[in-house]
Amino acid sequence: MKNGYIKLDSFLKYKNLVGSGGEAKMLIQEGLVKVNSEVEKRRGRKLVKGDRVEFDSEEFIVDMVE
Repeated sequence: MKNGYIKLDSFLKYKNLVGSGGEAKMLIQEGLVKVNSEVEKRRGRKLVKGDRVEFDSEEFIVDMVE
């Protein structure tokens, strides 16, 4: 996590929820990922500590710190 944030597509890869950035992009653009209970379609969305990411019926809390 740099500058106190991680991008949404990178977070999905970090958590091993997707195999590639292209896969992350596709799933995000299809509206299959939520951030803080809202559908997020921007793969570059900056996540900060405490944000909640929902994907595939699971919820993940961003807890990485630099």
